[in-house]
Amino acid sequence: MGFKAVGVTATVILVMSGMPAGAAEPALRGDTIFLPNVDDDSRRCPVSPTDLDALGPEVDAKLASCNDAGDDKVNGRQDEADLARLTTSRASGRSGKITVDSQARVFVRRGGVFDADTRLSEAELRQGVELGVEGRGIIRDPVEWDGWVTVTFTVDGQVKARHRMRVAPLVLQNDLQPATKVFAASPNLGNGLGGASPLAAEFPSEWEKFSTPLTQEADTQFIQGTPNWWKDVWWQDLFEPATASMPAKHGIQTMRVAIRSANIWQVSGAHGNLVPTPRPSGRLLFRDLRGPDVGVVQQYTVEDRPFITDLRSATGNIESLPPYDGYPQGRMVYGTGKSMQPDVTFITMLTAQGQQPPVVVDTSWLVVGHADETMHVMRANNSRGWTLMVADPRLAVSLLKDAPRETRLFEKTSTQYKPSVGELVDNAEFLAGNEEAARHIDEQVKIMLAETGLRADELIRVPVLFRKAPLFMAFTPGIPNGLSVTDRVFAAPDPHGPVVGGQDVFRQATERAVAASGIRIRWIDSYLWAHIGGGEVHCTTNAWRDTGSMLPWWMS
Repeated sequence: MGFKAVGVTATVILVMSGMPAGAAEPALRGDTIFLPNVDDDSRRCPVSPTDLDALGPEVDAKLASCNDAGDDKVNGRQDEADLARLTTSRASGRSGKITVDSQARVFVRRGGVFDADTRLSEAELRQGVELGVEGRGIIRDPVEWDGWVTVTFTVDGQVKARHRMRVAPLVLQNDLQPATKVFAASPNLGNGLGGASPLAAEFPSEWEKFSTPLTQEADTQFIQGTPNWWKDVWWQDLFEPATASMPAKHGIQTMRVAIRSANIWQVSGAHGNLVPTPRPSGRLLFRDLRGPDVGVVQQYTVEDRPFITDLRSATGNIESLPPYDGYPQGRMVYGTGKSMQPDVTFITMLTAQGQQPPVVVDTSWLVVGHADETMHVMRANNSRGWTLMVADPRLAVSLLKDAPRETRLFEKTSTQYKPSVGELVDNAEFLAGNEEAARHIDEQVKIMLAETGLRADELIRVPVLFRKAPLFMAFTPGIPNGLSVTDRVFAAPDPHGPVVGGQDVFRQATERAVAASGIRIRWIDSYLWAHIGGGEVHCTTNAWRDTGSMLPWWMS
């Protein structure tokens, strides 16, 4: 449930017992919401090349602790804008003090700047002072902290007033919001995968085929990883974009926050021993994204966990639905399974924000196990303005059976494996696997329809073939696993389906399916840059989006 406030500020005054009725009361007045001040407005937090490749979690704790809330200073004018404001009314007394709970910090404005010394002189009590409040961090577990703090005003050792405030929650973006900046990886020299890998020779490659159409459609920042880890190109899996916002005099003060994934990798040390290490590429967030009005937060459990289980803790497994009836901020969506679940503390932190109650689907049948593999939010001309694009193996098999047997898939790719339609439709195991995948997707769809109120006939179904070995992966590039540049432009992975009469029948079916919604598909050839590594266009990109159209969370 969201916190409600009227207007941009609210006042909380506590009148202490023993005061005569009608007396002028010392009080605290002002904002009731403050930001978690986790950005780096003065760019004072360096990240060294050694930091990026270090083993173990110690460097990650160091990187995360350096932010504007990590010291007792206000780091310039831009940092001042991130402070919630309070004022004290005039009071009589020899000395005073302002205190706040440990999850926040309070400053006193003196001589045009904010000072961490919150002791008040007799003159300051008589005049009244302006205060600034910053949060030291986010809500992580409501059992440990529910997001509320109390600012206390003391005069001559007696409490005169208390003011209750709450930290702004993190609110996830959704894919109907236009992308203002897209992030993706660029190649580097070096092994790039932290060691030997059977994929190293071919994956990832043909970056230009992926990057050129992306830059034509979106303002894209390509970020180069270290020689050790640059082949971790999965930018969707490194962080989940969110915002923290509060009402301010100028309207709304918003901070972007990159929620780092909870992946813990077992990285080989100098003597061949495996060291549990937070996903090294996630450290690029501190180097390349954190700065003015952009923060990075992390929440994970450092443990020895199997790699396939750890895949569930990547942020490609965290998606969000746009607002709809009963859910003014939309809802979070993530995938899980009985034996393979995301990091519990990570999910606890996300749900603790209290704004986007989760929808949980079963992704345990998938190798990677991410919610973005089978469904994507798309605009629609219906009552809520959106629907879901859904991978449909049955449709793909039907199109396959209608194509000439000699037609080959992946014909225009550089891969050597180019099966014919005949090979696939004659393969009973392959067809049975796709029917099994379809049944799993049916179960996901059933949950989504029940939770959203969408009708089955509103869904956009697109052809995707799957393969089982023994869990499932997309055999043809998964079309729903693309990037919404805007609500009308969808950058989708080229499926490289069978070409009949000069037309890729998988592309053709997709374009027909989205036509009624006024969506243009921009096909991106990411076969060797992403698909053969187990992902698609969505997996290899991320984005900041324009969140200005959202109803402020405190009004919902």
